[in-house]
Amino acid sequence: MTGRTALVVVSHHRADSLTAHIGSVAAARLEEAGFAADLLDLRAEGFDPRMTVEDQPDWDDREKVYSAEARAHMDRILAADLIVPVFPVYWNGLPALLKGWIDRVWNYGFSYGRSKPRLAGKRMLWLGLAGAPEGDEYWASLQDILDRTLREGISFYSGITDAAVEVLPDAEGEPQIVDAEGNLTKGAALTGEQRTAHYAALDRRAVDRIDKFLALD
Repeated sequence: MTGRTALVVVSHHRADSLTAHIGSVAAARLEEAGFAADLLDLRAEGFDPRMTVEDQPDWDDREKVYSAEARAHMDRILAADLIVPVFPVYWNGLPALLKGWIDRVWNYGFSYGRSKPRLAGKRMLWLGLAGAPEGDEYWASLQDILDRTLREGISFYSGITDAAVEVLPDAEGEPQIVDAEGNLTKGAALTGEQRTAHYAALDRRAVDRIDKFLALD
């Protein structure tokens, strides 16, 4: 993998978030695996997720020149062999910061709209963090929704056929179970050594998911 670049896209509004931490863990693991890691922290770089007229698709002109900001992000995507968005799962989907990045940057004429996709041959690992534990009634459906939306609806639509979605469960460190009737049962938050051990285990799971994906190569 020498000479390969991985673009790790961190999407969270707080610098001290678990998402930011897992993004750093992912970048470090990828560097250990031989990648040059380009860590793109959307919050830290001041990315505005709101669509602009300048970045609105022009269906009559796939060669439209988008904003300088969008083009700078496009260049980083083009330079990457592997793209790893790291994000919290909000309402069974992406947070607005990451969704806006997709909307403004993964644009018509760039990531889609061509007979030969510009992003073909790249790989993509979506790494989400969810508050729900694996024992939640809807854990399987959550994974299915994200897989269809992200791997099929974004990656595959953009010509990236080698893509996967991995979700780390129980990111909030407290049991939260929603039963078949929609009732929520919430336990006490972890503290002390239990909390430390829980988040250390999340780090290991993140590394395991990355290693699992890289093993496909």
